[in-house]
Amino acid sequence: MTTITGRTRGGDEWIPQFVSFLDPRKCIGCGRCYKVCPRNVLDLVERSEQLLADADDDDADDDEMMVMTIANGADCIGCGACGRVCPKDCYTYASAEA
Repeated sequence: MTTITGRTRGGDEWIPQFVSFLDPRKCIGCGRCYKVCPRNVLDLVERSEQLLADADDDDADDDEMMVMTIANGADCIGCGACGRVCPKDCYTYASAEA
């Protein structure tokens, strides 16, 4: 299989990096990524009990914290805007195969 590629306006080849994971333990729920996403890929939700159990001890006392989640990952266009505005480096990306 081949990797999905695109072209910039200048004609250079570009390999989009699609969001593959968002670390809820790092996320502070600031909403910056939600605001810049052009495709409504993300959603703000309450941190679940399981995430609290998996979180570091210093985060465990904040049981009403809202965090971002990938709601519609298939709608991601690979622009990477979410990761560029994230102050906590929560995002992991991967290229896709055609």
